[in-house]
Amino acid sequence: MTDVAEDANDIEKLYEYGERLNESKDKSQNVEDYEGIIRAAKGSIKAKQLAAQLIPRFFKHFPSLASQAVEAHFDLCEEDELGIRVQAIRGLPLLCKDTPEYVSKIVDVVGQLLAAEENVERDAVHKALMSLLRQDVEASLTSLFKHIESSDEPIPDETIREKVLNFIRDKVFPLKAELLKPREQMERHITDLVKKSLQDVTGAEFKMFMDFLKSLSIFGEGAPTERVQELIEIIEGQADLDAQFNVADGDHIDRLISCLHMALPFFMRGASNSKFVNYLNKHIIPVLDKLPEERKLDLLKNLSESSPYTTPQDSRQLLPSIVQLLKTYMPKRKTGEEMNFTYVECLLYTFHNLSYKTPNATNSLCGYKIVTGQPSDRLGEDFSENYKDFTERYIIIYLLINNSLYSD
Repeated sequence: MTDVAEDANDIEKLYEYGERLNESKDKSQNVEDYEGIIRAAKGSIKAKQLAAQLIPRFFKHFPSLASQAVEAHFDLCEEDELGIRVQAIRGLPLLCKDTPEYVSKIVDVVGQLLAAEENVERDAVHKALMSLLRQDVEASLTSLFKHIESSDEPIPDETIREKVLNFIRDKVFPLKAELLKPREQMERHITDLVKKSLQDVTGAEFKMFMDFLKSLSIFGEGAPTERVQELIEIIEGQADLDAQFNVADGDHIDRLISCLHMALPFFMRGASNSKFVNYLNKHIIPVLDKLPEERKLDLLKNLSESSPYTTPQDSRQLLPSIVQLLKTYMPKRKTGEEMNFTYVECLLYTFHNLSYKTPNATNSLCGYKIVTGQPSDRLGEDFSENYKDFTERYIIIYLLINNSLYSD
């Protein structure tokens, strides 16, 4: 009975504190009342529930007690009793409604609470975060992304990172038009946050981020080439084009092909494919025969699709490698072995596009004389053997295709 009476007395005192604060014209003078509310956060269940309502309500009037109040409220968010936790979580946005300097700290804590298992608690967390984002989107996003951005220190809880990622994907990205204001400034801010988060992401996470970035107006249709190039540089970083290539590294091969495919729409919009082309020419094409068959085909397809956007200088560098591959896959005579027409189709398409960009390079490579008036035409030299060799290979291809058509 004594405990019940004490609890009732504590609750009565809390109501008195609240009433005096409500009635006070200068609430900052009621320091003892607010201190009593903070102490109640360590009281009975009912006292804690009431404290979870009162601490945020009068928080702005007592800056000297702010640290104590915030810590007490955070403790309430970790209580065993679900009702107390939910009430405390709902009050978190109120703590910084008039004190924006606390947004980052509170968003950091609420981000950790995304791992909550109870539906009602998780719903309260989502609503609290959305409220905080609407109060101060820049500070809130910065704090949220700290849970997912790359760092040298190990992530303490991978579950929280995953939950924050899911929240950003499901709740923030779809509302970008509403939340990201002023638009250009905030789109730039979230772009910088995304870029910091890409050092250690899965393929699916990278695609999610890239899909979001290309949906932003600063990277949309009509964006200047340097903006589109910025997206390419992000993709190049994910493809790890500065690394020495190891043909046994299947993950790098998959990532490289995936990134090249992802980059194609941006090549079409004027971004440079130079770094990809040069990496492929230097590291991949020399060991193409060692790649798994399905990866080899994916690579040749994506290379062929990017070839129309290759510069004349890069075309001149790449063309000899393509001609050599054509000689590998286009037999000089019928061998009886089955030929991979898809490989040849990709390579011929690439050859055509590169030759168009640097026409005078074809004379020395395969004897096709195209006069441009430049010394590099090398018209005084005899490349008839190259021409004969290449023509014979074309004839064999033609015959094999005909045979294939008639046999079907």
